[in-house]
Amino acid sequence: MTVMKIKTGLIGFIALLCVVITSVVHGAVVPSERASELKNRFRIDHMVDSLTLVIQRKYGSGPVVIVLPDGSKWYASRHPENVKWVDGLSGDIVTIEKPMPGPWQLLGRVVEGSTIKKVSKLDIFVEPFPQPLFQGERLKVTAELLGDEQRVRMPGLDYLVEWTAKFISDHQVGEENFATGNIVVGSYKDNGEGLDERPDDGVFTGKINLTQAWGTYELHVNARNNIFTRDFRHKFVLSPIPVHVDVIEPEDPLKDRWKLFVKVDDTAVKLDQTHLDFELVGPAGLQLPITVNGMEDNQSELLLPEVAEFGSYRIKGVAATTTINGREIVLTLPERFFNLIEPPEPPPTAEELAAIAAKKAAIAEKKAKEDAIFWIIVINSCMLIFGILGLLFWRKRRNLKEALAATQQRLDEEKAKKEGIGPALDEIDLTMPEEPPS
Repeated sequence: MTVMKIKTGLIGFIALLCVVITSVVHGAVVPSERASELKNRFRIDHMVDSLTLVIQRKYGSGPVVIVLPDGSKWYASRHPENVKWVDGLSGDIVTIEKPMPGPWQLLGRVVEGSTIKKVSKLDIFVEPFPQPLFQGERLKVTAELLGDEQRVRMPGLDYLVEWTAKFISDHQVGEENFATGNIVVGSYKDNGEGLDERPDDGVFTGKINLTQAWGTYELHVNARNNIFTRDFRHKFVLSPIPVHVDVIEPEDPLKDRWKLFVKVDDTAVKLDQTHLDFELVGPAGLQLPITVNGMEDNQSELLLPEVAEFGSYRIKGVAATTTINGREIVLTLPERFFNLIEPPEPPPTAEELAAIAAKKAAIAEKKAKEDAIFWIIVINSCMLIFGILGLLFWRKRRNLKEALAATQQRLDEEKAKKEGIGPALDEIDLTMPEEPPS
C-alpha cells in the first residue's frame, strides 16, 4: 500500500490517530499506510482485517463518536461486541475487528493540526537493566510504545496505557532471594515527575524499587489496557550493595563519641570516586550533615558529631560512586539507628533509706492527722446541720398543731352561734334545790 498525498488547501488537521492494521491477504501483512483526512474523515479499504485507532482529544472533552460508511454510529458506551473501546481524559483507543470498508468519520473535540497514520504493528520498547545492578541504586530506565518501530507520542497517553514492572525470582540456591516470589517493584510514567524528563513526549520513565533481596531475577514489564497487552522479559542479577555502614557504640556513651564503620567493596566500585553524604537526625529537631569526599581505604571509621540529648538517633546516607566498568551510580544506603539512654541513678545508702523511710512516715502521719481533722469537722458539721433541721421541723410541726386546734375551736364556736342553742341538755342541772329546814 502506498502513501496517499494529503489534499492541498485544507486546514485543521484534527487528531493524531495511530491506526494499527493487521491484515491477512494470502498470508501477507499489510504494510504501513498514511491516509488522507478532511474534517476527521479517513478511508479504510477492503484489505484491512483489524484496525486500532488512537485518538487525541482536547483535555477533559467527552469520547468521540465514530460514524461508519453506512451512516451508523458507535459510542464509547454503545458499540458492537467486536469493538473494544478505552476512553480517558484526553483520548480514545478503539480496536475494530474486520472494519467496514469505505469512508469513516470522527465527531468530537479532537485536536487540530494533526494527521492520521496507519501502522502495521503495535509494540513496546523497554530499556534493559544495566549490569552490574546494585541494591538501593537509583535507576533511570525508559520504555516506549511503538507503532511500526516508531515512538507513539500523544498528550494523555500516560492515562491510556498502564505499565507494571515485576521481579520474578530465579530461586537459585545460596542467593538471598531464593524464597522470594513475584514482587511488583514499580511502574513507568510519562508525566514529567520524578526521573521522567518531560511529560507527554512518549518516553515512559521507570520508577523501580531496588531495595529487594539480592540474587538473580527476571524483569517482567507489562503494558496494557482494555484494548491490548504487551510484555517484555529480561533476566538480570541484582548484586549486594557495595557500601556497608554500621554504628559503633563507645565504651562510655556519655563521654565518648559514636562512630560509623564504613566498608566499601573495591572489587565493585572505585574507592577514590566513592563519595558519602550522611545526615544525623536526633531529638529536638537535630539535623547534622556528615560528608566524605573520596575513600582512601575500603574500611574506615567516621566520628559522628557529639550528641548530648537523650533519645533516639537516625543516620540517613547516600553514596555517589563509580562502578569498576565506569558506570556512575547513586546508592541509597540503609538507615542506621542508635539510642542515647540516660543512666540509672546509683542505689541509695542505708542512711538515705532510713531518711527516706522517716520522711515517708512523717508524711503519712501528717496525712492521717489531716484526714482525722477533716472527718471530725465533717461529722460535727453534719450533726449540727441535722440538729438545726430537726429543731426547725419540730417547731414547725408544733405550730401547725396549735394552729389546727385553734381553727377547730373557732369552727365549733361559729357552729354553736349559728344553731342558737344554749347549753346542751346533758349540761342542765335538773335537780330540785333542797328546802331549808324549818
